[in-house]
Amino acid sequence: MTQTPTAHTPAQGQARAQFTVPAQHPMVTVLGSGDSLLRVIEKAFPAADIHVRGNEISAVGEAAEVALIQRLFDEMMLVLRTGQPMTEDAVERSIAMLRASENGESDGQETPAEVLTQNILSSRGRTIRPKTLNQKRYVDAIDKHTIVFGIGPAGTGKTYLAMAKAVQALQSKQVNRIILTRPAVEAGERLGFLPGTLYEKIDPYLRPLYDALHDMLDPDSIPRLMAAGTIEVAPLAYMRGRTLNDAFIILDEAQNTSPEQMKMFLTRLGFDSKIVITGDVTQVDLPSGTKSGLRQVQDILEGLDDVHFSRLTSHDVVRHKLVGRIVDAYEKYDSQNGTENGTHKGARNKRK
Repeated sequence: MTQTPTAHTPAQGQARAQFTVPAQHPMVTVLGSGDSLLRVIEKAFPAADIHVRGNEISAVGEAAEVALIQRLFDEMMLVLRTGQPMTEDAVERSIAMLRASENGESDGQETPAEVLTQNILSSRGRTIRPKTLNQKRYVDAIDKHTIVFGIGPAGTGKTYLAMAKAVQALQSKQVNRIILTRPAVEAGERLGFLPGTLYEKIDPYLRPLYDALHDMLDPDSIPRLMAAGTIEVAPLAYMRGRTLNDAFIILDEAQNTSPEQMKMFLTRLGFDSKIVITGDVTQVDLPSGTKSGLRQVQDILEGLDDVHFSRLTSHDVVRHKLVGRIVDAYEKYDSQNGTENGTHKGARNKRK
């Protein structure tokens, strides 16, 4: 942000907007420490001149850009009024949402403030909430539908948000138990070669689910809840022959299910239960000749009442910024070279 004593006068054909930050909000909450948030905004709108004087912010530039900057500051203030701080990541995502709405790439029903302030679960001093528009729609779909598929690349929050909704449902007594499951398949590994008992072999593979639980619940309560059967973490094979009532059920890494396993799992649904199935169809680790149940089920159940498919993209990655760029780079390479995950399909077990 450029600190100037006078506001810049717009040239012919340019527009000017002025925004007053209410006195109850220190300017550092709007501009960021060391003007870090403002630098993000200036980088996103390089053709606009943005100036600060006291608690007044002005922008001069093309009318469309100035209007977006005005909307951005309006949205930032709505977020700050909830007591939630703005971060560089939140500003970048707000700008992306506003631009998508402006360009017609989004229906614009949800504003950045609505997305960024939707709390799912508060635990141990932190709040879990969606960070992108697609994530918010995924979370909303879980509320509205009995079966939801969350499909997208690594880091898009598919499993983490589903688990937050599961814990929320358990705490609000919408369900009596949480069941977390995964197919016991891993890239380049076979559980049978690991040392120890069956439980000891499976436990490391299910560890990511335990890690997420520890983020959302008091760690001391987890063993008690598992001993009581309130929370169950088990491989997919343990679901066969069961009917799961009054439960929130999550199938993770569903791209590694066969079509038969997917059908078996879906038909475990009992009364007053909800199922969320997550996976990344670009990272299938099934043996040669085995189709992915997650790929096939999209053709079978798409459009079925009370079943919803939420598709997330690299734009929804909430890990390190580089993760999203890595996902995009692999997709670009594959489209140019006819490969899958950077490897020729014929050379990597002809995955289906």
